[in-house]
Amino acid sequence: MNIKPIAKIHNDFPTKFGLPRQSGMSEHLISRVVMEKEFSNPDAFRGIEEFEYLWLIWGFEPVGTREWSPTVRPPKLGGNTRRGVFATRSPNRPNPLGLTRVKLVSVEKNAKDGVVLAVSGADLMDGTEIFDIKPYLPFADSVPNAKSGRYGAQYTEQLEVIIPEAVQRLFGKEQLEALREVLALDPRPGYQHDSSRVYGLAYGKYDVRFRVEGRTLTVVEAANLY
Repeated sequence: MNIKPIAKIHNDFPTKFGLPRQSGMSEHLISRVVMEKEFSNPDAFRGIEEFEYLWLIWGFEPVGTREWSPTVRPPKLGGNTRRGVFATRSPNRPNPLGLTRVKLVSVEKNAKDGVVLAVSGADLMDGTEIFDIKPYLPFADSVPNAKSGRYGAQYTEQLEVIIPEAVQRLFGKEQLEALREVLALDPRPGYQHDSSRVYGLAYGKYDVRFRVEGRTLTVVEAANLY
């Protein structure tokens, strides 16, 4: 089977660190799905506005660039607990494919990029290749009371986030809300709890530096990346 990208996603996250760990956890994070020219036919999107959410099938990395492992150590579980790769969402897979649910914000059509989907809630970094797009059907795709292993309430516990006014002024309203959502979910690996350490998160044009003490995350500064 031959598989090739049909689009790429673009947003404010040039690196993996700081990305929402799952889709839908940062609804203010807006991304643009820009179709490859071959697949930018408006007819291929006829009726897509009828759906509120979409599935994106995408690639962690080009196939063959990373060896898979039968067991992995999920960072959110502390980094020491080994789980079977098929019982996790680790990128170290035989075929490094991801599945993400996004909210469709708008469908754009322009001469430069062709068809572009504006979506919110993606957990993908800038430049990620998209292999397919499908409608999300709540009656078939949602099981609200399904068991979720060890990923319980602690997975979505939020920190108090303090962002200095000088840093807030660097971002637009939606950008700032998305940044706050991402920081509130604690971007650090689950095994790092050093309150004196300053972490750096690449976001848009800035390196957002922060530290965490207890349940409070404080942004220290935002330095230009370029």
